[in-house]
Amino acid sequence: MTKASPRTTPSGERATFAGEIRGLTGLRIVAAAWVVVFHFHFTPLPGVAEVVGVVGPLITSGALGVDLFFVLSGFVIAHTYLDKLGPALRVGATARFGWARAGRIWPVYVVVFHLFGVWLLARTMLGADGEIAFQAVQPVLSVGEWLQQLFMIQLWDQPFFDGASWVGATWSISAEWLAYLLFPVAALAFYRMRRLPAAVLVLAALVLMAPMAAAYLTAGHPYYPWSWLVRILCGFAAGVFMLMAVRRMRWTSRVRRGASVLAVVIPGLIAVGLLLGELLGPGRGGAVIVLFPLLVATIAVADRGPVMLLSSRAANYGGRLSYSLYLVHIPVFEVFWLALRRFEWLRPDSVLTHVVALGVLLSTLLVAAIAFRLVEEPSRLGMRRMAQKREPVVPVVSAQRVDLVASFRAARELGPRHASVPGRQPKLAAALVQAQRRRPVHGSDLLADLERAGILRNGYLHTP
Repeated sequence: MTKASPRTTPSGERATFAGEIRGLTGLRIVAAAWVVVFHFHFTPLPGVAEVVGVVGPLITSGALGVDLFFVLSGFVIAHTYLDKLGPALRVGATARFGWARAGRIWPVYVVVFHLFGVWLLARTMLGADGEIAFQAVQPVLSVGEWLQQLFMIQLWDQPFFDGASWVGATWSISAEWLAYLLFPVAALAFYRMRRLPAAVLVLAALVLMAPMAAAYLTAGHPYYPWSWLVRILCGFAAGVFMLMAVRRMRWTSRVRRGASVLAVVIPGLIAVGLLLGELLGPGRGGAVIVLFPLLVATIAVADRGPVMLLSSRAANYGGRLSYSLYLVHIPVFEVFWLALRRFEWLRPDSVLTHVVALGVLLSTLLVAAIAFRLVEEPSRLGMRRMAQKREPVVPVVSAQRVDLVASFRAARELGPRHASVPGRQPKLAAALVQAQRRRPVHGSDLLADLERAGILRNGYLHTP
C-alpha cells in the first residue's frame, strides 16, 4: 500500500488523490478502539465504573465509532471505485468489485463466527440458565441462522440488530455488506453528481447525517425499527458525497493548512459536544455524528500537525488491524465475562481481577494481530490472486509491431530503395531484421502478420 499523493493542477493546486490515504487508515484504529472501549465498559468491575464516571460519554457514546466506520467506508470505497463503476453498469467490473470486497471482509469473519459458534454451542449444552451470550436478545442457533451468518445477510430481514448475529458486533458487517452490494448501482447516480458544486456536495453529506443526529437529540439514541438501515445507507452515502466534494475543491497550500487546523478542531468539538450534550439529557451529545463527514474530509486533505500521527507507521498498522480487532474483541470479552461469573478468585473488588481485566483489554490487540497475520491478510491476497487467474487473457498487440508497420507504410510512399542508396533510412534494415526474428505475440494476430509479410514482400525486399 502506498501513501496517497496529491495530483496537482497546472497552478499547483490539489485536484485529487492517488493511492492509500494514510491519515484515514490511521483513523480506522481510532474508530475501532472507541467501539472496543465502549463494549468493555459493560465489564462489571468497580474500577471500570470509576473510569466511566470520570470520562462519561467519551466512552459510553463509543457506539458512534460504528457510524464513523460507515462514513469512512463510503469515502474510501468511492475514492477507489467510483471512477471505475460510475460510468456504466458492467458485469465484469461489478463482479470484480464484489469479489474484492468479499475477499476483504469474509474470510476472517467466517473463522471468527465459526469459532464463537462453537463457544455458543458449548454454552447451550453445558449451561443451565438459558443464556448463551451476553446480549439482550439471545441469538438463535439453527441451520438456517448459520446459513444467514455464513453469507453475512443475517440482518437484512430484521428491524432491530439485537440478537441477529452470533458475534454481536457483526451486525454492522452484515449492514456494510449490503452497502457494498448496492454500491455498483448507486455509483451510477453518484458519478453523475460528481460535478455539482463542492458546497452542494458538502451540504448533501451533512443532510444525510441529520436523521441520526435528530434521533440523538430527541431520544438520546438512534434506535427504532430499521434504524440500522438508516445508519448504514446515510452514513455510507455521506462519505461518498464528501469524497466528491473533496475532489471538487481547489486545495491550495493555504486551504490545506486550514484543513490541518480543522482536523484538530473538529475532534475537539466532538468531545465537547458529547460532554455538553449530557446536560440536555442522556445520549443527546450523539448529535455530533453530523460532524463525522467533515472530520473524514479534513483528515484526508490535511498535510501537517497532529494528523501526521494518524499517518505514522504505527497508526497505519493499527488501522490495518482494525477490522480483525472489531471482530475478535466481543468473543474475547465474552470469555472473560463468563469467567467473572464462574471463578470465585476473580472477585470484583480485588486488584488481581482489575489487572486481569486490563490484560484482557490489551490482549484483543494481540488476538487481532494473530488473526490479521494468519487469516485476514493471506486470505485477501489469495482471493485477489484467484481473481487475477480467472480474468481472461486479452491478446496484447505489440506497440513495436504497430509502429513497425506504420513506418513501413510511410517508407513505401517514398518508393523502393536499395540498402546501398545514400538516402535510405538507416533504421530500416535493423527494423527488418528485428521483424524477422520477433516471435508473434499471440497466435490469433494473423492479420497483422500477413499485412507485414505483404509489405516486406511487395516493397522493401524488392531490388530495382
